[in-house]
Amino acid sequence: MNRLSPEHARELLAPLQRWRHDDQRGAIAREFVFADFKQAFAFMTQLALMAETSDHHPEWSNVYNRVDITLTTHDAGGLSQRDIAFAHYADAAFDRFMLPSAT
Repeated sequence: MNRLSPEHARELLAPLQRWRHDDQRGAIAREFVFADFKQAFAFMTQLALMAETSDHHPEWSNVYNRVDITLTTHDAGGLSQRDIAFAHYADAAFDRFMLPSAT
């Protein structure tokens, strides 16, 4: 997996407006806030299954209803297409959690 050039990274990050880019570290990060711990843990479980399938694991932490995720590809020495794909997946999963429940 190749590290993205700064120009290509900026282009691919444009739609990921809620992610912070750390160019020095070659990483992106985002905080996700849920209604409670149960939702946050369910979100992490969903992402863990995808991470295992794709063999690309995030740096993350969870405190009650908050999940902080940092993505970087260590083998590439910074940000790669895998991180961008994971960020899109995480955003889509989060959006599904935020949909109103069907009653």
